[in-house]
Amino acid sequence: MADTFNYRIDHHGSLVRPPGLSTADPEAVDAAVREAVAYQRKLRSTVVTDGDFPREDFRAAVLDTVSGFRRTDETDPDGLVRWIAESLPKANGPLLADRAARLADLTVIAPKAALPSPAYLAATTFQPGLGVSSARELGEALAEIVRAEIELLLSKGVRLIQLNNPLLLGQLGSNPADPGALSFADALAVDALAVRLDERPEGVRIGMAPGWTAPAELDRTRAEHLYDTIGADRWILPFDQGTPAELDLLRALPDERDFCLGVVDATAPDLEDVDTVMSRIDAAGEFKDLEDGAVSPSRGFADVASRPLLTAENQRRKLVLVETIARYCWGNEF
Repeated sequence: MADTFNYRIDHHGSLVRPPGLSTADPEAVDAAVREAVAYQRKLRSTVVTDGDFPREDFRAAVLDTVSGFRRTDETDPDGLVRWIAESLPKANGPLLADRAARLADLTVIAPKAALPSPAYLAATTFQPGLGVSSARELGEALAEIVRAEIELLLSKGVRLIQLNNPLLLGQLGSNPADPGALSFADALAVDALAVRLDERPEGVRIGMAPGWTAPAELDRTRAEHLYDTIGADRWILPFDQGTPAELDLLRALPDERDFCLGVVDATAPDLEDVDTVMSRIDAAGEFKDLEDGAVSPSRGFADVASRPLLTAENQRRKLVLVETIARYCWGNEF
């Protein structure tokens, strides 16, 4: 798919928040977003996000905006507050489109929008015996909301949209992980609905991040089924551990899809060795056209606002390293 739209220096979207920033203070959030945009430009990123500063976590664009969900007092091991679906969701307005339009006004760099995938939300919020008959029904209702939001984002000029489903890679191992309330087959069908657009404007990429860590041993058939079912243009894949499964995950990707490799570990402060990273990318280049590729950290730096994975300074060093690796790969042609 080699073309000029690759946004080589990418990141997942969430950034470490300034100390004391509260989503309850819109003026402070807006000021922090302006500073984050300047920060990303300084770091030579080829995409710009709002850092997820206006949201509590990476799911909040949906959970805070649509009806039908109830927040509980429970949290999961990742620090995510548990929400429960009590009825089929209904959108009460744009999820991210208004903020994306404001973001576009701050810079000539392309704004990027990130949303939780509908299958992920259905798998983690469905509870039997309430107002929804099945996790599949919940997922399909969410997919319609997310697909409508994608179309609205495109109308606002956003050209790079990423859906996050951290559960999918766990389903690709020889011993698949617990899929939650939604089976693997249903999860693929639901997320496929969200990215199935009637028309794609030129240069648009709808990306899917299927998880942060490749399984220890990849089931190639299940990986191919994942790619064949979900029609995402760009796949954001882990590539920071140097395992055979990471290469196999990329090898299974059809040639007509773009890929973004998470080449630095967003959870560890130590910097990766550039030569080691380049050796991994060279290995990928033996079977993939690197003109269809981009690089990024392995995941967001603060997908939960209150639980950043690194300090702001270590985040900066990681992002600088991603930019350095991109220039090793593609020179200054971005």
